Amino acid sequence: MNIVVLDGMGGGIGSRIVGILKEEMPPYIEIYGLGTNALATAAMLKKGANKGATGENAIATTVVKADFIIGSIAMTIPNSMMGEVTPRMVEAIGSCEGIKIYIPILPENHHIVSLEQKPLMLQIREAVALIKKELHLEDV
Repeated sequence: MNIVVLDGMGGGIGSRIVGILKEEMPPYIEIYGLGTNALATAAMLKKGANKGATGENAIATTVVKADFIIGSIAMTIPNSMMGEVTPRMVEAIGSCEGIKIYIPILPENHHIVSLEQKPLMLQIREAVALIKKELHLEDV
């Protein structure tokens, strides 16, 4: 059983996730810290990840074996994290058979309208309301 933690940039989110996983999970579960860069990987290893690897190829080849993947939802958006997340990484993450858990942290121009199970029409209304807000049309 393994849990892959994905992160980029400075590794702040991933290192926090690894720290909590190390506290909460039984010791037989392997925690892999996979970073888009060496700084992110090092931060996760410092917090106790059992294994760490860096870069596109390491992420693309390791996530396919994951039982769980956890990280920012930005890891599912090609070219996010200032270009650190590549299309190949996103494809590998999406193709993994493991359970994916996303933390709703997004690039500035992405929004999530609903994290609750709601009827589709309510979600659409929330999406439209967000667009109106971004366009400063809240009162229309």
